[in-house]
Amino acid sequence: MRSSVKIGQRIFAVLITVLMCFGCSQVSSVTNNPWEIISLGTDAKLLDIAFTENPQHGYIVGSNATFLETKNGGETWQPIKLELDEQKYRFNSVSFSGKEGWIVGEPFFLLHSTDEGSSWSRIPLNEKLPGNPVNIVALGKNSAEMATDVGAIYRTQDAGQNWKAQVEEAVGVIRNIERSEDGKYVAVSAKGNFYSTWEPGQSAWVPHNRNSSRRVENMGFVNEKQMWMLARGGQIQFSDPAKSEEWQKAQYPEFATSWGLLDLAYRTPDEIWVGGGSGSLLRSVDGGKTWEKDRGVEGVPANFYKIVFFSQEKGFIVGDQGILLKYHPSVTGASQPEPA
Repeated sequence: MRSSVKIGQRIFAVLITVLMCFGCSQVSSVTNNPWEIISLGTDAKLLDIAFTENPQHGYIVGSNATFLETKNGGETWQPIKLELDEQKYRFNSVSFSGKEGWIVGEPFFLLHSTDEGSSWSRIPLNEKLPGNPVNIVALGKNSAEMATDVGAIYRTQDAGQNWKAQVEEAVGVIRNIERSEDGKYVAVSAKGNFYSTWEPGQSAWVPHNRNSSRRVENMGFVNEKQMWMLARGGQIQFSDPAKSEEWQKAQYPEFATSWGLLDLAYRTPDEIWVGGGSGSLLRSVDGGKTWEKDRGVEGVPANFYKIVFFSQEKGFIVGDQGILLKYHPSVTGASQPEPA
């Protein structure tokens, strides 16, 4: 009897080992890690990054009214202290067009600068505004477009004194929202069970059902004809460029992964980077056909929330715990942060 029990226990142990190995990563590794960890001296959640017309001069915003400035292209950053009331603000988005910059946040927070951020003016927002501002895009002199966390979209052409609604009704509480270069939007519902699209000239958002049982995490635009989608369980999909309502076969770069994918960005027309939870970072150099993992940053104790490339040679990844990665092709290995 005891022999039978021991045999059963061994079989069970073998099965567990097989299952564990089945979930192990089989994806190949990036040969050289091009991301350098930049120390910021904060543990805030970083949410957005932008540069002025001067490519050396930029800003980062985040939770707890985090506001950082660089004057050397992102090598070092200094905190900026704004004179605010005692309200706890979260700065969600920053954008510049030339010397003119905008910052939006919550609750009901908007800043405007016309001198590359040397000075900022706070512009009052109506508390009846549908939702809190989560995205701002500078469009030129005195012009910007703002979106809220319920999908309301507004545009100003007089430096924020007046705003004109671009869509008649909000879409509802959203997880995230992305804008294309030609003014289209895609918004993922809070629970990730559907997404909505809008483009200039439409009076309302157009809802779309997700195309699988997996909840959608984030979406964005490849170009004017194609979108990308990240879903639970490490799933990546691209829409059919010829048929916008249809999606190509789903990809799972790292099978049975337990971490989620959070953002995707193109460095070149063929090179794609995807960031996720727990220091996960993936790259494809063939437009998404095959993938490899950057294991040089696996030990970074952060979720990678946003990837931005300002050019092929200039890119950043922002995450929580005050983690900032700077794209630096000459770096052959990212230094690991000191344990907390």
